[in-house]
Amino acid sequence: MTTLASTSSGPSTSTTTPSTDGHATMPAELEQTLSMLSAHRSVLGYILLSRGEQVSIIRHSGVVFEGDQGKKYAAVIRGIVDSVQAGLEEVSGEENEGDSIRFMRIRTKRHELMISPDHRYLLAVLHDPAT
Repeated sequence: MTTLASTSSGPSTSTTTPSTDGHATMPAELEQTLSMLSAHRSVLGYILLSRGEQVSIIRHSGVVFEGDQGKKYAAVIRGIVDSVQAGLEEVSGEENEGDSIRFMRIRTKRHELMISPDHRYLLAVLHDPAT
């Protein structure tokens, strides 16, 4: 599966920009990744979040990420990434300065949550590993 981290490698500087209809346009490689994720039969949904002071949902797919439930997931995902990054910085020490999270998988009895932090976005995918 393609991760968000792999789509942002290289010198590309493309960012989300407003289109003529007022909605943000995504880089082509991100659009392709989201399309592939939506088509995968084990994927229950994805949520794409902004990185910044205030977390906001840029796009989502799947019933699980709609409405208030989506807002709850967004806050929890942001908290997970921030906590793990803070822990990594605490244990890394000065010799590993600048180390950052590239990809996380959290598996429960029923689902797996995969999180790919990027400097611009947080992409989280919920999938059913049994399918």
